[in-house]
Amino acid sequence: MNYSLFTSESVCAGHPDKVADQVSDAALDAVYERDPMGRVALETLVTRDQIVLAGEITTTADVDFESVARRVIRRLGYTEAEFGFTDRSPIFARISRQSPDIAQGVDDGGAGDQGMMFGYATNETPELMPLPITLAHALCHGIDSARQQRTIPYLRPDGKSQVTVRYEGGRPVAVEKVVMAVPHHPDATNEQLKADLMALVAEPILARYGFGVEARDVIVNGTGRWIIGGPASDTGLTGRKIVVDGYGGMARVGGGAFSGKDATKVDRSAAYGARFVAKNVVGAGFADRCEVQLAYAIGVARPVGTAIETFGTARADQKRIEQFAYDVLDTSVRGIVNTLNLRRPVYERTAAYGHFGRDEFSWEKLVSASVAA
Repeated sequence: MNYSLFTSESVCAGHPDKVADQVSDAALDAVYERDPMGRVALETLVTRDQIVLAGEITTTADVDFESVARRVIRRLGYTEAEFGFTDRSPIFARISRQSPDIAQGVDDGGAGDQGMMFGYATNETPELMPLPITLAHALCHGIDSARQQRTIPYLRPDGKSQVTVRYEGGRPVAVEKVVMAVPHHPDATNEQLKADLMALVAEPILARYGFGVEARDVIVNGTGRWIIGGPASDTGLTGRKIVVDGYGGMARVGGGAFSGKDATKVDRSAAYGARFVAKNVVGAGFADRCEVQLAYAIGVARPVGTAIETFGTARADQKRIEQFAYDVLDTSVRGIVNTLNLRRPVYERTAAYGHFGRDEFSWEKLVSASVAA
């Protein structure tokens, strides 16, 4: 076999796990709007006609977390009683303050926990992201836009996508399979749904990246029918989509979930820092692919381990690449937080369609566009 296949999936903003992620990150944003030094570690659970908020929040801000949650759920389209979960569902909040044992280390600029985080970049797309996850995110965004703008008016909240790409010589050459799933009004047929998703979502998005796909290679609602989606059908929990949030499985996964955690938590901030370094290594022309690992110990300010892998694609020696990486970002916890300006309310937007490959975020900025070699 002189080729390989790689598959990644994404989920729509109304997917139950993403509902939970967005509620948790909206709560973080609400704290940061009033208290940039606030500490947040919030988990959200959503299920049939019930929302649970649980975690540790230390802040001077007066935040109505219940109202924050209801606003997010309403924005995502869960307003009809028929869905079995709405912005009027009961909310149970169990929120305490951060442990003083953890706080004493974080107050001095140390990491809020131990762990290792990975960042990745590849020049196979303009976003310097792997093609499979990039297309999967774009399809989910397209499905959501078609529902919100009513270009496909019978769609309902929730949905998923999956894309299989064929690689030859390490480069993507074809889209082999596309899977899309989305709930819809019972009067719509699966044949109508597939035709509309093909014409209005899949074909334009794939063409934007120079690819196409035959109708026979597209699966829509594999069971043939999906009427009710969302938390009434599938319980959602913060942090269950970490591969979707990252690189679609193309890079190694470390640390924990991002959503609901403030910038002192290295699960989030160091993952953003590692992506920033990896993207700049590739963006500067040092390599076609780059993976960066950062490892931390609780209460310790700087990484206890750093590794940079370029998978045989480097155009400069390892020492030069490492020096560039060290120069481009101070990877202490405080260095990442300050350089990337992470103490601000941007996180609700990160919690759908992936945390990487979107220029609106500071960790996606290139500090140099010049070819390094």
